[in-house]
Amino acid sequence: MSLEKVISVDLIEVIESGAVQVRTKTAIMEDGKQISGSFHRHVVAPGDDYSAEDARVKAICKATHTDAVVTAYKAAAA
Repeated sequence: MSLEKVISVDLIEVIESGAVQVRTKTAIMEDGKQISGSFHRHVVAPGDDYSAEDARVKAICKATHTDAVVTAYKAAAA
């Protein structure tokens, strides 16, 4: 019997404001079959530091968090 914990980013969404929603899946695997799992969500807002994110999240943030999007997001939040 071999147990393994697998953490992966399984869903990335960009919403109208430019915020990037990230869902992370944690799966407990036994001999290659999932026996348990859970999800966690977090948001990367325009202007946030995303340097520690998954490579795919970084690429999406780099493409969507333009100066104009960051400025508009901060203006709407104020």
